[in-house]
Amino acid sequence: MSHRNARLTVHGRRLLIQRVCSGRPVAHVAADMGISRATAHKWVRRWQAEGDPGLFDRSSRPRTTPHRTAPGTEAAVCDLRKARKLGPARIGPILGLPASTVHRILTRHGLNRLAWLDRPSGEPIRRYERSRPGELVHVDIKKLGNIPDGGGWRAVG
Repeated sequence: MSHRNARLTVHGRRLLIQRVCSGRPVAHVAADMGISRATAHKWVRRWQAEGDPGLFDRSSRPRTTPHRTAPGTEAAVCDLRKARKLGPARIGPILGLPASTVHRILTRHGLNRLAWLDRPSGEPIRRYERSRPGELVHVDIKKLGNIPDGGGWRAVG
């Protein structure tokens, strides 16, 4: 899948390669397809180096994050959140970090909402889901009557 502003889809790139392989000059094929010569050469080079997988779009995600917070600092932020239940504005000055960075770290680790944390332990609350409706039934009652030994059709008491 190509991005929405791309002149060529994967099918169009294959067509470009077929026309170039049939002996037509890259500049003429590029003009016919409405793209620049540089773009046409880029796709031809990529196809020669990688084959058909080279005709697909690549991820634009950065390969590295050089300024990411160190894992030890992230662990310290998480420990303070779990132990003392402090917010980003209070954790930041303790560790010498901006509150926005602390918030980003807490969000990444799923600790950004105090309501999502178990009060005694400080750990995220583990929710459960079932695959079918009615698979897990939960009943809240005010009072449980006395049920005679052996059961019965009527609860007495």
